[in-house]
Amino acid sequence: MSEHRRKQQSTPGSTPPGARRGPQQAPPGRQGTPPPRRTAAPQGSRSQGFSSEPRPAPSEPRPTRAEMRRSAQGKGGGGRRATGSGPAGPAGPRPKRFLDYPRWGKNGVRRWIPSFKQILSGALIMFAAVVGFVGYAYATTAVPKVNPSSEQQNNVFYWADGTVMTKTGSVNRQIVHIQDVPKVVQEDFMAAEDESFETNSGIDPMSILRAVKNMATGGDIQSGSTITQQWVKNSVLANTQQTLSRKFKEIIISAKIGRGYYSKPQVMEGYLNSNYYGRGANGIEAAAQAYYGVHASQLTLAQGAFIAATVNQPSYYQDISTDKGVQAAALARWNYVLNRMVANNWMTAADRAKLTPDKFPMPKPWIRNATLTGQIGYLVDTATNYVEQHSTPKVTDSDFAAGGFQVYTTFKKSDVTALAAAVDKVTKEHIDPKKRPNYDSFFQTGAASIDPGSGAIVSLYGGPGQDKGHDINNANSAGVPVGSTFKPVDMATALEKGAILTPGSDVRSPITPDSKFNGNNLITIRNQAGQLLTNPNGSLFHQRNDNNNMPGFITLRTAMNNSVNTPYVQLGEDVGYANVKAMAVSLGLGFDPNALSGDTAGFFIGTSTPSAIRMANVYATLDNGGTFHEPYSVTKVVRTGTDLTSPVLAKPTSTPVMSPSTANTINSMLQDVVKYGTATAAQAIGRPAAGKTGTTDDYKSAWFIGYTPQLATAVAMFREDPKHPGMMSMVGTGTGQKTTFYGGALPTEVWTDYMSDALKGQSVMNFPPAPSLPKGANESGAPTPTPTPTNTVTATTAPPTTAPPTATSTPSNPFPTSTQSCLGVGGIFCPPDPSSTATDTSGASPTPSRSKKGQGSSSGGTGFLG
Repeated sequence: MSEHRRKQQSTPGSTPPGARRGPQQAPPGRQGTPPPRRTAAPQGSRSQGFSSEPRPAPSEPRPTRAEMRRSAQGKGGGGRRATGSGPAGPAGPRPKRFLDYPRWGKNGVRRWIPSFKQILSGALIMFAAVVGFVGYAYATTAVPKVNPSSEQQNNVFYWADGTVMTKTGSVNRQIVHIQDVPKVVQEDFMAAEDESFETNSGIDPMSILRAVKNMATGGDIQSGSTITQQWVKNSVLANTQQTLSRKFKEIIISAKIGRGYYSKPQVMEGYLNSNYYGRGANGIEAAAQAYYGVHASQLTLAQGAFIAATVNQPSYYQDISTDKGVQAAALARWNYVLNRMVANNWMTAADRAKLTPDKFPMPKPWIRNATLTGQIGYLVDTATNYVEQHSTPKVTDSDFAAGGFQVYTTFKKSDVTALAAAVDKVTKEHIDPKKRPNYDSFFQTGAASIDPGSGAIVSLYGGPGQDKGHDINNANSAGVPVGSTFKPVDMATALEKGAILTPGSDVRSPITPDSKFNGNNLITIRNQAGQLLTNPNGSLFHQRNDNNNMPGFITLRTAMNNSVNTPYVQLGEDVGYANVKAMAVSLGLGFDPNALSGDTAGFFIGTSTPSAIRMANVYATLDNGGTFHEPYSVTKVVRTGTDLTSPVLAKPTSTPVMSPSTANTINSMLQDVVKYGTATAAQAIGRPAAGKTGTTDDYKSAWFIGYTPQLATAVAMFREDPKHPGMMSMVGTGTGQKTTFYGGALPTEVWTDYMSDALKGQSVMNFPPAPSLPKGANESGAPTPTPTPTNTVTATTAPPTTAPPTATSTPSNPFPTSTQSCLGVGGIFCPPDPSSTATDTSGASPTPSRSKKGQGSSSGGTGFLG
């Protein structure tokens, strides 16, 4: 110590200064230990000041540092806690509990926070429970069979020769085996969806984690599900609902499959066939066709990379051929797949370098009805409708939508191709909507061809194609007036039933092709009661002819050859509407209730609107000797291996509707139409043929229906704007000039071109000879012909106010001399006589009524329909 500091002396026995004070709190020191006491050093000691003498032992055990610290903080055994008061509960020993929770000895929030040991124990228990639950689920879950809906395929339609025509249905899928898919294409899918497919056990936790990471960081999107899981979802569970239970079951089943329940090739095959790829394509085969028009076996690595890219967003990529934004996204995804191919050693970097963006395999444009192009769509519709209408129990649209049907049709591929080619050729040569929009726009054709011996529909032409926006099948839809092609129905009825030629009489007189009726233009028409037909306004109805070169009383054969209307309108009235309609119904024209027009004068010359198929079958019945066959387009139906033809599909009906004598008589009349009449252009076929032309009011439709002993074909042409229903006049169509449009022109040209191809290689056959008929009766006022050795008949008419013209009819040349310049191939274009446009005294174009009841005719008061 310094000498300047005073040293306090204490004598023995004296009290230290600090002892006089009361108990002092120890100043804070290190760890709360009080500093050493200050005492006087004994005399003689070397040092003075603080003494190192220890404190005397306390009367109680000295507390530990931890107790002192808790005491200072007001916790533990000190303070209020030591007295047993406070929120922590009573003092005393730790209670014995299996789970120390809430924790003993803790206060506040800490009482409710589990200790590390508790957390670890809980985690272990939870893990054990999950393992046990998963193990139980794995042991008790069975792998179900593949859902049939995931293997649903198209309906398959076959040509008459048994080859595949097309496949269609609600699910566009054709199952292919894994060996038919190139290995590089399989690797494309693994690169895009599951790189560890060949080695994983059906599930891949790392893939799931990687997918979550990429999604969180904005990286490339890759499915977290393995290929096995995706196949299970698509084909086994067939449940795409994003629920926890479904996902758990998917994982369990995938794990079982991955352990050998199915082989890897089986899983890959099922996966490729069950995916949806956009463009209505289910399965890799349908996708290859939809995007590239090839089979799956023909896909390249680059094409497979794009198709693999569509799996995650199939509907997004289907419009790639027209959408620039989709093209950019597809290119990025395509590059990603190719890069992963390199990363997995499925292709070399050198090969990858060759696949630059300009080598991107751009898919072909999307045609939504790609399998129903051209005439195929109409053929499928016709066959489908036939099955639905002739099956018991009914096969419905829903059944066809479910798929699995194999439909064997009567359509001959070569004939369908030839008919379409004939229509296209004539249309291309004569119709030009761009050059002549006012005349050639909205030009349409419908045609059908039938085997007369069976009623089988061998070909049809329904329009340019459903894939081109023309959905209506022109061959199988009613709505086009048939015109004079209906006259053979009048003639068949007259030959079978006779006619009432004496007004008010019930006596029916026999009718033959040589029976004569008035062929004058604008004549009045009487019904069987002798009443004159009138227009709705009460004025007399006058029937108009298009051909004014056949005046006076002419034979029904001559009227048929030259398509003269007035004789057949009067004949129809004399035979009776009910009888003619009954014949039309028996010939199949009553199949559609709206196809036959009402009881009017125009009915007998073609105001009815049956389909081309039905009209072709009418002539096929004549060709077949009067035996009617229900037209049919399907011979056999099989579904999932079961033949439905016998128990379900009704057999086509076959019924005689007229005598062979009647049929053969009309055949001879229609052969003359081709030899000498309005259809001479059909002679180009180079074999015996029969047929009838038909043209309607204002030239709104034109027909030619012709046949040989082997084949009957109907061709109809008309103009109609699909957006504005209603027939348009064809005056000037094909030429752009104000000329007529007859059935003997373009319809006959189509018929000739087609029949020449369809009958190529078949033997030339003749029709049965016409029977020898007894002398038939003539209309009242007609002169009786006098037979001559040359079989020439001269008829003289004597109208009340004019001198009678003379008409001569011979089998070799039945036309008057005055008409020779207008006959033959060019004669069908002869313009009508200006006087033919005359009307009755009312100056209007009235519609005739029957017995003044005002029932109108769609042909108009002076309609010619011939």
